Amino acid sequence: MSSNTPSYTYAQAGVSIAAGNALVKAIGPLVKATRRAGADGEIGGFGGFFDPRAAGYTDPLLVAANDGVGTKLKLAIDSGQHDTVGIDLVAMCVNDLIVQGAEPLFFLDYFATGKLENGVAERVIAGIAEGCVQAGCALIGGETAEMPGMYSEGDYDLAGFCVGAVERGEQLTGNKVAPGHVLLALKSSGVHSNGYSLVRRLAADKFWQLDAPAPFDAARPLIDALMEPTRIYVKALLPAVRAGLIDALAHITGGGLLENIPRVLPEGARAVVDADAWEQPALMTFLQSEGNIAPGEMARTFNCGTGMVLAVDPAKLEAAKAALAEAGEEVLEIGVIEAGQRGCTVRGSAGTWGADAAWDAGHDA
Repeated sequence: MSSNTPSYTYAQAGVSIAAGNALVKAIGPLVKATRRAGADGEIGGFGGFFDPRAAGYTDPLLVAANDGVGTKLKLAIDSGQHDTVGIDLVAMCVNDLIVQGAEPLFFLDYFATGKLENGVAERVIAGIAEGCVQAGCALIGGETAEMPGMYSEGDYDLAGFCVGAVERGEQLTGNKVAPGHVLLALKSSGVHSNGYSLVRRLAADKFWQLDAPAPFDAARPLIDALMEPTRIYVKALLPAVRAGLIDALAHITGGGLLENIPRVLPEGARAVVDADAWEQPALMTFLQSEGNIAPGEMARTFNCGTGMVLAVDPAKLEAAKAALAEAGEEVLEIGVIEAGQRGCTVRGSAGTWGADAAWDAGHDA
């Protein structure tokens, strides 16, 4: 080494190996709490093992999904509410797996930031672990990347990856859906994880006081209502799926009701959703009023109170409702499948979703 050259370290470049090691040690108990059959819940190796046979599968098809949290993450960062975005991350992946009829088996996360800050990463990963517990899947690994210069101070990004399994021949493809099928819905817990670019735009333009009581719920701050984590539907739906009571499922994410339901329909089937069939949640009414958002725009931007939509054969309708009620769900009957162009129509009467006259909005797949 030249005596004229200072001795550089990784820490001087902005990366703390010690902080990364401390994080791995801190989250060890969280990871172990997600143990399930097929996974041992240990981390620290170069990869995570999962044994589908130990999980009870004989001839499984593997189903994979990955997602993020969108700009809800920016709201979490700005408000300092880091505890539940990990649940959102898991939910966005596992809810996409259950719509294939697949049980989520294991999850991996990616957390990237400019500088690891005390407590923030642990809070986020604790939420991820909680989401895995709610979904019944194991957190078997992940990556924490400290990258100075890539992110502004305090910013971080998240990505999640999940693999599930379904026995061959039992996967949901939507091919059984036909005119006459009934559309049921399971309620959302809030905005979930889509539409937050519009939410944040409204917050800025309308000068919302996020720490003040919500205009529609004086018992909680507005930020708490906006940050309510995405519901995880896996444990409620899996028994009904395995019992053959559901022919198709649609996770209502970006694109709302209009664009997500057609994704699981065969040609010649059109979903017709009756917006009069359920009451728009107060948070959705607030967003619509604040933005003067047209009903059709609501139907393609937000979940409008419905986080998951089910297509059910009329002969199995009562059994499906009973199974979901037993799982603790309040089931909404929101429409039917009709013969027509593959797609979705949402319609409502005057007064529904703030409309001055009867309305309908459509999307052709």
